[in-house]
Amino acid sequence: MNTAGHSEAKARRGLELTPFRGLRYDPDRVGSLAAVTSPPYDVVVRPDGVHHLRSADPHNIVRLILPEADTPEARNAQAADTLRRWRAEGVLTADPDPGLYVYEQSHGDGMLQRGIIGALRVSDPEEQLVLPHEDVMPHIVADRAALMRATSANLEPLLLTYRGDGSATVTAGLIDRVAERPPLLATTTEDGFHHRLWSLTDAADVTAITKELAGHQALIADGHHRWATYRRLRAERPSPGPWDHGLVLLVDTARYPLRVRAIHRLLHGLPVADALTALHGLFRVRRVDAALPDALGVLAEATATGNAFLLAGDGTFHLVDRPDPDLLARTVPADRPRAWRTLDATVLHATLLEHVWRIPEDSPAHIAYIHDTAATVEKAERDGGTAVLLHPVREEIVRDLARQGVTMPRKSTSFGPKPASGLVLRALDL
Repeated sequence: MNTAGHSEAKARRGLELTPFRGLRYDPDRVGSLAAVTSPPYDVVVRPDGVHHLRSADPHNIVRLILPEADTPEARNAQAADTLRRWRAEGVLTADPDPGLYVYEQSHGDGMLQRGIIGALRVSDPEEQLVLPHEDVMPHIVADRAALMRATSANLEPLLLTYRGDGSATVTAGLIDRVAERPPLLATTTEDGFHHRLWSLTDAADVTAITKELAGHQALIADGHHRWATYRRLRAERPSPGPWDHGLVLLVDTARYPLRVRAIHRLLHGLPVADALTALHGLFRVRRVDAALPDALGVLAEATATGNAFLLAGDGTFHLVDRPDPDLLARTVPADRPRAWRTLDATVLHATLLEHVWRIPEDSPAHIAYIHDTAATVEKAERDGGTAVLLHPVREEIVRDLARQGVTMPRKSTSFGPKPASGLVLRALDL
């Protein structure tokens, strides 16, 4: 075989979104659809969030995506047994026909987001079809892979974005028309978001959408570890087969711009006083006597002129900015674009974590990554650790770096709104 020709043909393949038979909760078998949903697994603040969700309804999806047991093996076996039982009992039932799903999220603050949920062909990095923008942590990929193997299911969709041209397209028109029909489900979660879901089973409509999407490139907005898991599991299984595809939500951000927020760090076992002492002579440190919203405003102003972080955990806030240029020159790798070298997350990981505080970034015993700002501060104060709060990165920087093939430090961004877990699942035996 002509390997070069084969690779070239492979590279010409576009995004391939296929219909599937969604596995959904029977609303007559659960307390409410809102009570069985959850944020994505990595957004749930453990253990408080898990306990809250488990008590919301005995069938909450968190029992599948974050099972609780003494060992990883027992947790995964528990999730698989729970999924089998819920399907046997009719708590989760499969839709009769395969289709794509139109998913809408809205909020009273004026936010509206619509996209398409389907099973996307798992592509290789060299195809440059699905672009990551962050590194992943191997232990999390291994954890998610073990759960997917045990359950033989995609339990929650990734969030992928693509850029349409902003004008009326076939996909946009279909989404708008479908959204005028009564939905398969509608619910409002406790965060105030309204969720609606429709199925799209007409063969002509499905073909039109998949043909249009094939001309686009997607950015992973949320779900880097699950995409890496899809790739690992596909490599383990014979092809063709159900593991060749993974559950995703695709959103056109030309029509529905996402919100970008930061993911904060909680440093276990590092008191704020010790963290500040280590920064002496390397960064400027100023105390910020203000409530959290105002302190974040101070952080935003500081990031306009350079790298800045907000430390918390001792009952107040400390602005850390103006790093020593010589320190950055010694610690930040010089073989990346300037946009990457000047990221706050880059300086945090390359300079602060690795060289100043000497904290391993991939050790759960030393560091946690938390999306909720207030929760990060509260946990730091309760546990005696240090919260490091970051200002979000602009989406255009994320996308530009991804197109150059440059990944940002892990957990650099939080795109949203994220799809609620529990509205539609994909069982690989359907």
